[in-house]
Amino acid sequence: MADKVGVALIGCGGIVIQNHFPGLKYCPGAELVALCDSNPEVLEKASKETGVSRTTTSYEELLAMDEVDAVIIATPNFVHAPCALEAARQGKHILCEKPISMDLPEARLMLEAAEKANVRHMTAFTYRFVPGMRYMAYLVQQGFIGQPFHFRCRRQQDWGDRFLGWRQKKKLAATGEIGDMLSHRIDFAHLLMGPIRELVADLRIFHETRGGEVSDLEDWVGVIASFDSNATGMLESTKVATGRGEGGMSEDLCEIAGSEGTLIYRLGNPNHVLVGRRGSSGLVEEPVPNEFLKVPNSPRDPAEGDPVQVFRYDQDFEFIEAIQQGRSCTPSFEDGVRVAAVIDAILKSAETRQWVRIGDL
Repeated sequence: MADKVGVALIGCGGIVIQNHFPGLKYCPGAELVALCDSNPEVLEKASKETGVSRTTTSYEELLAMDEVDAVIIATPNFVHAPCALEAARQGKHILCEKPISMDLPEARLMLEAAEKANVRHMTAFTYRFVPGMRYMAYLVQQGFIGQPFHFRCRRQQDWGDRFLGWRQKKKLAATGEIGDMLSHRIDFAHLLMGPIRELVADLRIFHETRGGEVSDLEDWVGVIASFDSNATGMLESTKVATGRGEGGMSEDLCEIAGSEGTLIYRLGNPNHVLVGRRGSSGLVEEPVPNEFLKVPNSPRDPAEGDPVQVFRYDQDFEFIEAIQQGRSCTPSFEDGVRVAAVIDAILKSAETRQWVRIGDL
């Protein structure tokens, strides 16, 4: 097993302070050694909150530091690929926020560079680590639902018309609701049902200005999909479901149904799943077994903290443990590439108003 892993954060905004910094505290093999952000004020605030004094506004400078073994990239989307490619060139392990790239060609370059450099690579599909999702994936693998018939997911939040910063600008983010929230649910689809074969999609921009600035990215996306297994898929995600609220307590639902059963995940109740069995008269709420409440070997106590928040720390443990054990991360850049292919297909379908086959990309 490797010695202590020196970790640096590239991008020090809310996602890092809320998820990655506390997550690294549960990683006995990790040491946070440096911070980077292009905004000096954000960088200074993060330095005070983390107690890390070594800081820089240049990711190139950070990646050249000998004490940095691994990086967590949490920048605006357009910086993901440049950071990751340089990190791979410098031999640093990489955990990158989703979507990992601005498009599929960039995602492929990132995967190829990481593989060539023989560094661990991970995509931050955080919700893979929700206990309910982990348990559902296990049940599917055990054949609980039988032949898969349907996949459905809905993410409904009310962000109104407030300013979203770089997230509302196409040149900085590439996509809006697709990359921000639907990307996680596309990953659910792959995890639970296998590859998507083809899809047809529609997008809407309901607020063309936010905070007095142009917003040229979608607020809503809807997708009808067909899987390689011939199962059907329906995916919807929106920032403008008025009155739904934000965060973990707004609707985040994923349902899968097959010949033998149905399983339903809800982020707002992450330690339980709804279960329907063939011949039963309705759904039953069942607790997630203890072994699925956290990733194996993690020192985290799943009974402590807000269950809608604490599962997020497990992705950092997975990243560090994979580095120490010299094994692949889950989910990896390969999973990020698969989602990038679906995102490009969604954009092409919405533009052409036609079905698009993923394999054609």
